[in-house]
Formats: sequence, C-alpha cells, structure tokens
Amino acid sequence: MLASLLLPSLAWAEPSVCPGWEEVPQPERPAHEIFVSPYTYHWTPSDEHKPVGAITLSRLLPDNRFCGLSFFRNSFGQPSAYAFTGWTLPGLFKSIPQSYGSLTAGIIYGYVGQYKDKVPLNFGGFAPVLIPAVGYRLSPEMSVEIQILGAAAVMFGTTLRF
Repeated sequence: MLASLLLPSLAWAEPSVCPGWEEVPQPERPAHEIFVSPYTYHWTPSDEHKPVGAITLSRLLPDNRFCGLSFFRNSFGQPSAYAFTGWTLPGLFKSIPQSYGSLTAGIIYGYVGQYKDKVPLNFGGFAPVLIPAVGYRLSPEMSVEIQILGAAAVMFGTTLRF
C-alpha cells in the first residue's frame, strides 16, 4: 500500500527515464520491490558517523529495469532521499544462477551544511549518484543485497518483491 502511495510521484519521469511505467503489471510477475537496510559499514569509520538505515521502494519495469525512491538517514544523521532509475543483470555469476548485479543512477539529496563536501558534485544538497550492487535471490520474491556506496561504505540489506 505504501508503494502505491509513493511511487506514482515518479510518473513525471516517464517516458524518458522510466519507459514502461504505464504498462500494466503481469499477474505472474511482481510489480514492486522494497529494500530494507539496517546496517552500513564505512571503509573508514569516524566518530562523526551515525547509524545508517534505509528503506527503498521500486517499481519493477520491463527488461529488468526499475525506478524508485529511497529514504534514509545519511552517515551524519541527516534525513536524505534518493530518486533513481536502474537496471538488473540476472545470473551475474554463471556458476551461481541466483546471483545478480544491478546499477542505479539518480539524484541524492541530504548532505547539507557542514557535510556538503562529503558527496562529490553537491549543489545545494543535490548530487548525482551511481550505486552498483550485487545480490543473491533466496527465492523469486526475496533476496539479500550489498550496495557499494563509492569509496565511503557498503550497505547490507534484503529485498522483498510483491
């Protein structure tokens, strides 16, 4: 229900960023995904770092693409958001068919004030971001995933498709 309330706000991006947004989901295929991360590991820990948690809602699109919104507290405790489009490569490792890779590209907001220089190309709290990830499907509906947050950290989480 939360996805049906929040994800329509991304419809402005269709068709250039999210082609296929208006397609009716197929009943045998999940239409949405939620990612929850309770933990982020920083490559270089700092006394300034606060716990990071995230929740992400995505709309699954044709051709292994997706668009979504992520809400989180950044490493410095500031409320932040990330609007993105992405692509998934199923079977990333041939010997592990349940593996996948993904890449998202979008705009992050939230690194402001004294922390504005913690993210490259930050203009008024907004910055472009690319986030690669690797995951393992436990079932068609559930997976575990590691997102690589540049030179700063890795985020661990799980996804549920519905």
